[in-house]
Amino acid sequence: MEPTLDVVGVGNAIVDVIVTVPESFIDEHDLVKGAMTLIDAERATTLYAAMPPGIEASGGSAANTAVGVASLGGSAAYLGKVRNDQLGDVFAHDLRAAGVAFDVSPALVGDPTARCLIQVTPDAERTMNTFLGISAFLDPADIDDAVVESGRITYCEGYLYDTDEAKAAIHHAMDVARAAGRLVSITLSDSFCVDRHRDEWLDLLADKVDLVFANEAEIGSLFLTDDFEAASRQITDLVPMAALTRSAKGSVIVTPDERIEVGASSIERVVDATGAGDLYASGFLYGLARGASLAHCAELGSIAAGEIISHIGARPHVALAGLVAGQ
Repeated sequence: MEPTLDVVGVGNAIVDVIVTVPESFIDEHDLVKGAMTLIDAERATTLYAAMPPGIEASGGSAANTAVGVASLGGSAAYLGKVRNDQLGDVFAHDLRAAGVAFDVSPALVGDPTARCLIQVTPDAERTMNTFLGISAFLDPADIDDAVVESGRITYCEGYLYDTDEAKAAIHHAMDVARAAGRLVSITLSDSFCVDRHRDEWLDLLADKVDLVFANEAEIGSLFLTDDFEAASRQITDLVPMAALTRSAKGSVIVTPDERIEVGASSIERVVDATGAGDLYASGFLYGLARGASLAHCAELGSIAAGEIISHIGARPHVALAGLVAGQ
């Protein structure tokens, strides 16, 4: 069967709440700046009450990437778990309205739909505090094999890799994709995720993954080194391809045979770094699914990431297809 979709994303189905705060807010509420911290329902309620008004919209790392693919003119589907509650309805509607297929039935029992409380400080750094709710319990039964088989690339989110159910769901999706001859990719998501799962992920990458996305901190954490060059060489022992982002320095694409460096897109001012890695993956995956060279894939990723960091929020404010036209 020939694939009909460019990308199938697998991840935490989360509603984002994004606010701008002063540095003092981070200290006052004992937040880990720049990291994604998992919180319980009580902490989520208290922190939400303390936050100023902001933007509320469907989110989640792999969902953001899927929306970016659709904005580029590609085709994408998403596999994630929500409850049959108000936020679950919001998530499903927003994702479908963005052009992403989302046909997972909402859970009738269990925790409520997940939400991520995002504080953006004046330096454009984002601090995320996430109540995963029902999203963390995506299981193999929620993975539609036919949807996975229909995608040229299956893209899994490292943030999801915490519960036994979610781990099994990711492994199942990867196995289905590989059996169908599709490409399997994963983003390491956060250095704290890498710290939690390092040994498991080293095995996972070697056994099931074709393409890994990581930033400097994440790839360094994976190999327990501050030497980016050393880490970028080590990753090629595990996977055929890695896309390594370096913020203002752009990105480096490595394979066992080549190394490609591509600069970041030039923008007037960084407003909010939320979603930069997610949208870089959008551009790269879209290009790869459409047969572009690795250098061009990275250029598309830089353009998509540049649009996202120019405003608040992790979803494009303009059609990315227009920005990459002629590229």
